[in-house]
Amino acid sequence: MTDKATPKAASKKAPAKKKPATKKPRATKKTSKNSGPGWGRKLWGICWKLGLITVVAVASYGIYLDQIIARKFEGQKWHLPAQVFSRSMALYPGAAVSHGQLMAELKLLGYRKVANPRQVGEFSASKTKIDLWRRPFLHPQGDQSEQRVMISFDSNGVVSVARNSDQRQLAVFHLEPVLLDRIITGDAEDRLFVATDKLPKHLVAALILVEDRSFYEHHGVNPFAILRAAMVNISAGRTVQGGSTLTQQLAKNFFLSSERSLTRKIREALMAIIIDFRYEKDEILEAYLNEVYMGQDKARGVHGMGLASQFYFGRPIAELTVAQQAFLVAVIKGPSYYNPWRYPERAQDRRDLVLRLLMEAGELNSTQYQAAAESPLGLRKANRSVQQKLPAFFSVVKHELANRYGDALLQESGIKVYTTLDPLAQEAAEKAVEQTLKQLGKNDSSLQVGMVLTDKYSAGIAAMVGDKVPSYKGFNRAVEIRRPIGSLIKPFVYATALNQGDKYNLVSPLKDQPITLKNGQGKTWSPQNVDKQFRGQVPLLTAFKKSMNVPTVNLGMAIGVSSVATTLDKAGWRESIPEYPSMLLGAVNGSPLMVAQVFQTIADDGRYRHLNSVTTVLNAQNQPLAASRPQASQAIPAASNYLVKYAMTQVVESGTAKRLGNAFPYVTLAGKTGTSNDSRDSWFAGFDERNVAAIWVGRDDNGKTGLYGSSGAMAVYQAFLNNRAPLSLRMAPVDGVVQGYFERATGVAKQADCAGVAKVPALAESYQPVANCGEPLPWWKKLIGG
Repeated sequence: MTDKATPKAASKKAPAKKKPATKKPRATKKTSKNSGPGWGRKLWGICWKLGLITVVAVASYGIYLDQIIARKFEGQKWHLPAQVFSRSMALYPGAAVSHGQLMAELKLLGYRKVANPRQVGEFSASKTKIDLWRRPFLHPQGDQSEQRVMISFDSNGVVSVARNSDQRQLAVFHLEPVLLDRIITGDAEDRLFVATDKLPKHLVAALILVEDRSFYEHHGVNPFAILRAAMVNISAGRTVQGGSTLTQQLAKNFFLSSERSLTRKIREALMAIIIDFRYEKDEILEAYLNEVYMGQDKARGVHGMGLASQFYFGRPIAELTVAQQAFLVAVIKGPSYYNPWRYPERAQDRRDLVLRLLMEAGELNSTQYQAAAESPLGLRKANRSVQQKLPAFFSVVKHELANRYGDALLQESGIKVYTTLDPLAQEAAEKAVEQTLKQLGKNDSSLQVGMVLTDKYSAGIAAMVGDKVPSYKGFNRAVEIRRPIGSLIKPFVYATALNQGDKYNLVSPLKDQPITLKNGQGKTWSPQNVDKQFRGQVPLLTAFKKSMNVPTVNLGMAIGVSSVATTLDKAGWRESIPEYPSMLLGAVNGSPLMVAQVFQTIADDGRYRHLNSVTTVLNAQNQPLAASRPQASQAIPAASNYLVKYAMTQVVESGTAKRLGNAFPYVTLAGKTGTSNDSRDSWFAGFDERNVAAIWVGRDDNGKTGLYGSSGAMAVYQAFLNNRAPLSLRMAPVDGVVQGYFERATGVAKQADCAGVAKVPALAESYQPVANCGEPLPWWKKLIGG
């Protein structure tokens, strides 16, 4: 029973012994079903939080990029190099500008000669007139509008300038200056800014067609273009097409590197979207057209369409033909690949493609397309640099800018420096130096040269050469040498004497007799004439034009060495003058620039004006910067200065420079030769109606050259005048000067009908001719009071 009872009891108790654990698997399954939405909520929470963080991060990054973009766009987009211009040619009745000189100037400026001017930048010419349609330009005195004028000439220069629209005679008419160079500082890029409204319409249309047809529709990025480019590139197996918009290209050029990476492309796209959102399309287009890389000019990158126009065609962008505008757009794709000087056919094919796109878009008709496609590229000559190589002149300009405006001026963006340089005079001077030194160098290859030309009317430096290789950037002999000037000092000795009209005139006899003096070291000094001869006495004018030493020393000692030094100082000599007798024959060290300064004073009727190389500086807003200028003064009285000028014309006519006079027999020129001891230094100073010249030829080691002033330096000047035809000197009478008659033997003033008299100009106050030619009156004349 026990055995039977046990199972029953167990069976009865079994349910009670069952534990809830038997249901745990079900409970576990139920819990798993309920946990699904919980994990989903957690994942969702994580995702939206990450998304929010991403949005905030992107927004923050966008704000950061926006600030970068705003600083660039709303501040100074570019550091624009300082532009350096030549002088602006002034035309007015009586201007010393010949018909040929104006023709050469217009050619230099890129004007086109036509039968009848029909647009800006064109001119026609007859033998005595030029019909010119001038470009608009920024002059230091303000904007100059385009204007058509008729300019008339005679043998002396400009006769009249008449406006074509109403025949009104203009008092003065300016041509635009030549852009000589842009001074780039640090890592700044080279460009010429062009505003949107100055960009030719066909150039803009071509750019949109070639680079970004949906530019005015998209918002900085064009997904369809990116997709299309990707498909083309995949099918080609290489990158043959880009999908970047103009705005993306601008973002890359302005802010990013050329690195190829996904990160850079994303950043580029974000920046493009921000740029498009913030700025007008025309502003974006303007920035792009002034930023885009267009080629390489030696070490300088060419950026922007304005500079590219000058680089490829030597003309302002406003005057480009449709074909030239198309070329500029064509070259964007690869300035090196489409270099027109190296690959002209490749460049022309690409240009013609752009022209065809313009025709297909209705921007050109078939006739215009045909004419443009058949036209040559019209490039500037490859050997004519966009930048003028003017190391000697630019060194003077930079020095003057630092002195007058401060060292930091050239670091400023967008300044415009207007200089005194005459590009045609510079070109003629460089050719003269190269031609003459090549000839002289056959006997002595170590010969060097320094040359300065000034504009007689403006007292500006018109040209400067500091080496026999004019483009060499190094020691500037036009400014930095200090060599004895020899006989170039003599005009100032004679000017001092002739100012004493009661004692001296051009016929006054001067002693040509041996003289012994003490020099600065206390040693005796006996000057000699070149031919070692003594003539007893000679007329003052003869001593001057023959450059005789002994009469000059005798004259200088009579009037006083200190008086001569004072005259030279007043004329503009700004370094020490040793007041010893040897100074009277040029024992004074100077440079061509120093010589040009004092001879400019003689050429300018005795008026001293400090030579300068800079006329005006405009800031980025085109406002002139204030700067002081030295005051002008009358250094040599105009009347006695006139006598010196006359004597210098006689040097050329029949004196030591007569070879020059023979070369230009119908032109009045003034000149003075100079040679230092042992023919170590050859000098010449002279002028025509337009330019004053000072030239030195010698050796850097101060060795003997075997050259006189007439065979060395004067040869350079003669070559210069061959390259640039001189204008005859106008010897207009000045107050206080009359025509005088003096006895040749004694220098006594007499009447015109007296025997043995020389006719020369004289000071009115001192010309008191003696009665009856200095002879006693006959008794019958005394009787009648005659």
